[in-house]
Amino acid sequence: MHQQFQTLVEKELLPIIHIYGEAEHEPVTVSHIPAPWSLIGNGNYAAVFSRQEYDGFVVKIYASNRTGIEQEIEVYKKIGSHPSYSQLFGHGKNYLILKKLDGITLFNAVYRGVYIPKQVIKDIDKALFYAKTRGLNPSDVHGKNVVLHNGRGYVVDISDFLKEGQCSKWQDLRKAYNVIYAPLFQRFTFPVPFVILEWIRKGYRIYKNSRSHK
Repeated sequence: MHQQFQTLVEKELLPIIHIYGEAEHEPVTVSHIPAPWSLIGNGNYAAVFSRQEYDGFVVKIYASNRTGIEQEIEVYKKIGSHPSYSQLFGHGKNYLILKKLDGITLFNAVYRGVYIPKQVIKDIDKALFYAKTRGLNPSDVHGKNVVLHNGRGYVVDISDFLKEGQCSKWQDLRKAYNVIYAPLFQRFTFPVPFVILEWIRKGYRIYKNSRSHK
């Protein structure tokens, strides 16, 4: 089935779609999406698409001016099969065929007022520990690449797991969950305006950049 999906990617999607990264730390832009393909997410390197009749698969296409697909392929091969991660089924020059992970990102959960249970945090902690046992270095794990589905947590972007150095994004998010989110939202959840979340996201990035230059 994934081979049929990959054939459609190459015949229907790749010749038409255009993906480009304008700014280094901002999501890539996407244009010319042919029906019946749907954009389900875009990050700083690539965009992810689905096709309704192939519900178990997605294709992640890298922007024309972004690199790193070779490293991501290597990461997926090292991860293998794990319940908290996607799985690599195939790849081409600028795309990956992956197992679809349903759910909403933690970022969108806060935005929509969907409560994030503690089990999600525990699942991600276990998933990142497993990645370390496979010789990887979990990096850039944050609220936009972790999803919540049926009360469980999943990591949807592992493209930076070969990077060297220490990344504290997940530890910072977990601390914010325990100190701020859980006490505030456990009894009563409410949506947080997008503009506030974006202000927090950009403010956090500025703060981390300033700390790294000290």
